[in-house]
Amino acid sequence: MLFEKTMPTLNWIGKEAVVNHDKEVPFKLLKKVKSASAGENSQNLIIHGDNLEALKALMPYYHGKVKCIYIDPPYNTGNEKWVYNDKVNSPKIKKWLGKVVGAESEDLCRHDKWLCMMYPRLKLLRDLLADEGAIFISIDDVEHSHLNLILNEIFGEENFVANIIWQKKYSPQNDAKYFSDMHDFVVVYAKHKNIGTEKDGWVRNLVSRTETQNARYKNPDNDPRGPWKPADFSVKTYSKAYDYPVTTPSGRLVNPPNGRSWSTSQENFKKWLEDNRIWFGKNGSNIPSVKVFLSEVQEGTVPLTIWLRDEVGDNQEAKQEIKEILEAEKFPFDTPKPVRLITKILQITTDKDSLVLDSFAGSGTTGHAVMDLNKDGGGNRKFILVEMEDDVAKPITAERCKRAIEKYSYKDGFEFCELDKPLFNEECQIEETCDFNQFATYIYFTETQTNIDKGKIDKNFIGEYGETEYYLIYKEKHKNVLNKSFLKKIKENGNRRVIYADKCLIDEDILEKHKIQFKQIPYEVKVY
Repeated sequence: MLFEKTMPTLNWIGKEAVVNHDKEVPFKLLKKVKSASAGENSQNLIIHGDNLEALKALMPYYHGKVKCIYIDPPYNTGNEKWVYNDKVNSPKIKKWLGKVVGAESEDLCRHDKWLCMMYPRLKLLRDLLADEGAIFISIDDVEHSHLNLILNEIFGEENFVANIIWQKKYSPQNDAKYFSDMHDFVVVYAKHKNIGTEKDGWVRNLVSRTETQNARYKNPDNDPRGPWKPADFSVKTYSKAYDYPVTTPSGRLVNPPNGRSWSTSQENFKKWLEDNRIWFGKNGSNIPSVKVFLSEVQEGTVPLTIWLRDEVGDNQEAKQEIKEILEAEKFPFDTPKPVRLITKILQITTDKDSLVLDSFAGSGTTGHAVMDLNKDGGGNRKFILVEMEDDVAKPITAERCKRAIEKYSYKDGFEFCELDKPLFNEECQIEETCDFNQFATYIYFTETQTNIDKGKIDKNFIGEYGETEYYLIYKEKHKNVLNKSFLKKIKENGNRRVIYADKCLIDEDILEKHKIQFKQIPYEVKVY
């Protein structure tokens, strides 16, 4: 009898209430707070608000477009002193649990609460992730096993990539009851793992070679091909045809080590010898080695699953970074992440124009790392950060990014946003109370990925971006017409125009002559 293999799943109190809760969250608008923003018309976003609502608000614009997600959620350790309230008893989360799970939420243990909080957020994050994207999640032992199980359920067990061990501390805790906790995990899942030769899923980048790695290549014989390092000429897999004696330049006769053979045939060995690719040591009597030239090795190295503090920094380095940039001694973060850690994730996962999302933004390290990598590598990556806490989002997350821009002369800016009124309801239909300004806000962001400046709205003109002007004709639902009389109101200036209405009564050739593109007003969004 054949049995179908089934994947183990995790169950907990409240799961039935949250497993599809992401579908019930309404779509809200984003409202720009100009005083807390930096630069003009930036496509980087820092959003203040519940990340569940913020992720749903992003869905119409960024569904399937995010290349790299990094999150550092509450570890649920029971440490009540942390800003995120690690017992998941914060008033906002308790209120949300009571609304979604109901009276049953009073019986939830802290693990149940954590899973209820994480599950719908992870579902939305997966929907925002591009097919070639990946998610990296910092976590420790407390919820690590639970996290893996719900990620298997949401992303698919087949898309698990790695559990990275990150050395977060240098000094051991001598007062530890059992073991000194020296590491965290970074759990990695792909949206779709690449399983073929084509780029049909996530393909990791190589890690840049370090100066230490390159320093291992020398040139003791002044080879014109440049630095090289010796590699073993023998192999474990024995082949009688490759077992032959070699005469060194000093006249010494050598054979492969016991049980081994040389890595190539005697004929190829002679060719390598003529090409000066065999090294017998400075005295010419050593067992032969193959010269591996730095110029011929791949540009990077395969990333490892152990990341040491010397390579990517630790908690102490992260604290120092925040202190230096915000010029303060104390912050509500005991375990911030260093810029070097996030930079390595970005190097492995992103291209120069990728979109990066962090929905538990905290001190803003992800935004800082994106801007830093753009400056060093000449990239144009964009970031979206979401922070829920009132006393963190503006004074720490946004302020840190703003000061980093000034201190390090980053070219980037960002728009600071608050969550505004709902635009579409749970059925993805436009709210009946939607007015001109709400539609204008939605349309302008859809077109430009920047937030509208309501002070620049002039009748039907809602803004411009680059050399394109945007217009909205809207007074009453389904009764808004683009006609020749409206066309006469627009001054000719050579710019391209995008005009939203319900109907267009102008011929295509006239639209083309005036550089106009007509688009229908969206009264509903795709069901996500």
